[in-house]
Amino acid sequence: MSIDILAYGEPLVEFNQQPDDPSRYLQGFGGDTSNFCIAAARQGASTGYICAVGADTFGERLRALWTQERVDTRHVRVDPSAPTGVYFVSHDNHGHRFDYLREGSAASRYQHEHLPLGAIAAARYLHLSGISLAISTSACDAGLDAMEHARKAGTKVTLDTNLRLRLWSLARARGIMREALMLTDVCLPSWDDITVLTGLDDRDAIVDYLLGCGIGLVALKLGEEGSYVATPESRALVPPYPVKPVDATGAGDCFGGSFVARLAAGADPFEAARYANVAAALSTTGYGAVAPIPDAQTVLGRLAQSVSVIA
Repeated sequence: MSIDILAYGEPLVEFNQQPDDPSRYLQGFGGDTSNFCIAAARQGASTGYICAVGADTFGERLRALWTQERVDTRHVRVDPSAPTGVYFVSHDNHGHRFDYLREGSAASRYQHEHLPLGAIAAARYLHLSGISLAISTSACDAGLDAMEHARKAGTKVTLDTNLRLRLWSLARARGIMREALMLTDVCLPSWDDITVLTGLDDRDAIVDYLLGCGIGLVALKLGEEGSYVATPESRALVPPYPVKPVDATGAGDCFGGSFVARLAAGADPFEAARYANVAAALSTTGYGAVAPIPDAQTVLGRLAQSVSVIA
């Protein structure tokens, strides 16, 4: 039996500043593709992770987390010569800020020869992000190779643009991401990322550009405005789910994982976006990237309440 979703990328250990004591940081977990995998698994999809961690305590904790979350770890490498990456989240009146210790990490040393090509070909979806391609040249080459291999095998490729200009120049990001978009079936861009990558600031112009790359489905994440979903045949704004957010860390990853999990379960794109909007909104009501991700029962309950209120 094939796995629903395999993700390729960089896992990280998180230290999140606590509101009651700014000198105290709560240890958690992050990394956009790891968050994506966990979100998808909590919605009922079978998931697996392609990545590398260090032979250290943080790498052990991440592997224990994935096992607990029912994320397949067979394709997680342990690199004895490199550390697991770490990041810190700080909060102020302007929102949240990130500081990373990731240079030379195990994930950044990932190579093409490490790819589990058979597993990629057998999966239904392969997920990557802009960060998967930005952390190093070798990780980028491996990621693009994985995408090309998936497409040839009939595995659908999903891509979150997730632009981090601290990792690469805008010129390189635009060139590599253009190549990646041409290998993508489902694109999950955030507004801030895709406007910088394309130079466009109109929803329909952005969607037209992405569909013009050969992408079959776009779910443009608009934060508090919801999401804009488009196929070559139709497009619509899917309204947000109202909450009182306290920490938006990982909300976009939660949206993506929930969205693709619902696609894997047979939902149409607009139904999947309604579901993912609720999941992502609920994930902002707690601190950290992973702990507040809701499970399927919680999301379905909130959706049912929304329908009854509208009725």
